[in-house]
Amino acid sequence: MMSNRYLISSILLSLCCGFFSLSSVAEKADRDKALILNADSVSIDDVDQRYVLKGDILLVKGSIVITGEDSVIQIDPEGYQAVQIKGTPELVASIRERREGPAEEFMQGRGKEILYDDKKEVLTLIGDANFKRLLNMQTLDNISGWKIQYDDQQQRYLVIPPTDPSLLSSPPLARAILSPRRKTPIK
Repeated sequence: MMSNRYLISSILLSLCCGFFSLSSVAEKADRDKALILNADSVSIDDVDQRYVLKGDILLVKGSIVITGEDSVIQIDPEGYQAVQIKGTPELVASIRERREGPAEEFMQGRGKEILYDDKKEVLTLIGDANFKRLLNMQTLDNISGWKIQYDDQQQRYLVIPPTDPSLLSSPPLARAILSPRRKTPIK
């Protein structure tokens, strides 16, 4: 059972990150781009619209770049994509995406596993996860935890501790460094 200290720190960080909203949203042009798949092997099931990729994976969709070792992509009847990608002990899975707005603003994340639901616009990073917002290659915000969910529609983060006690590490289980936002002058 998780100790109260872990639960409280997780809840506090979740609340903090829940109220933290980004100044921009994902680049909308990426939605209409083709998905380019590179891997050592690809298995395609056109009937079920399921793609299984193995080894040295690189997925590119517009400004979105995802890397990993094993991946499953499922496309629903409406054309939305659900992507699951796993890393290896030596190389974690990663994602990087240009943001709408400032020319050089990016989001990037890493974890042992990455899940992305195109329909719900939810990104989940699992296992020693880290998520950053960068502007001109300088880190503005940096969030770390066991599991990080980012809801692009709501523009909210949620940091979730592991449910397996053997995965609990020394505190903190969740950590965030958030840059101040510019205040808009009142006219």
